[in-house]
Amino acid sequence: MLRKVDFPKSGGFALILAAALGACAPDTPPPAAAVTASTSPVTRTIDIDGAQIRVREEGPADAPAIVLLHGFTMSLESWDGWAERLTDDYRVIRYDLLGHGMTGPDPLTRYAPDERVEVLGRLLDALGIERATLGGNSFGGLVAWRFAAAHPERVERLILVDSGAYSIYGVTENPVPVPDAMRGYLLAAPLAGVQASATQIYADPSRLPEGRIEQIQQMMARPGNGEAFVGHLEEFVLPDPEADLARVAAPTLILWGEEDRVIPLDHARRIEAAIPDARLITYPGVGHAPQEEIPGQTAADVRAFLEGRDQ
Repeated sequence: MLRKVDFPKSGGFALILAAALGACAPDTPPPAAAVTASTSPVTRTIDIDGAQIRVREEGPADAPAIVLLHGFTMSLESWDGWAERLTDDYRVIRYDLLGHGMTGPDPLTRYAPDERVEVLGRLLDALGIERATLGGNSFGGLVAWRFAAAHPERVERLILVDSGAYSIYGVTENPVPVPDAMRGYLLAAPLAGVQASATQIYADPSRLPEGRIEQIQQMMARPGNGEAFVGHLEEFVLPDPEADLARVAAPTLILWGEEDRVIPLDHARRIEAAIPDARLITYPGVGHAPQEEIPGQTAADVRAFLEGRDQ
């Protein structure tokens, strides 16, 4: 089932593989608009075998849990708009993936997709969460649906936002060499490069909160993150996903920007067809991260899905 939501069309070098899949203390909010919610956010670190994972929790502690996973080179701030709109009724949990944001590099270099699935399970255990709704954008979506396929008993519902799944940029069951230019970009994270990449990730960067692009650059440039990004790409694989997608038992909502320059819109339809209980909403004039470009509309669609009003 596909529903299209109309938005004005707008114009916009992708991060190649990087964007494809996608100096402050942990309790100091980075630049950009602050999150407001019904309860004060709690930001802490959770140790997983020496990795200090930054986790932010908002909303009632006894409410249904929603765990959100950001895309490659991003951080938990990618979900600010949804957190602001969902924490009245849900326990919203988001975290910086290993090698990203303020979590920083993993001492055990667990950057392969399957290792990230395992770390997600360990994090849920540490948070005392037996079962939750999972949501993920881009590479975060790939981790989310792979977790749902491997651990169906732990996933109530699944939300995929311009999610990785099928082969792109020549990546298959084998990784591709990281180009020297990409390696240099990830290690240096120059602001001009991040600004150029933003025009490919977002159909209309002017929709973003003031300071958001600078925030992304500052997170990317934190010590050790660049080396972790390169390590991620050196282990990044996209084997045929059909059999695993078919094992996803949770009701699934797929959200996709029609102007996505990173992952083709056709992949959204293929994912919808492969997951037994899935529905797709697409947004004209929106790029690779709809949760950031149009947080209000996407959060409303998520709430309808969670409340069963989209049937």
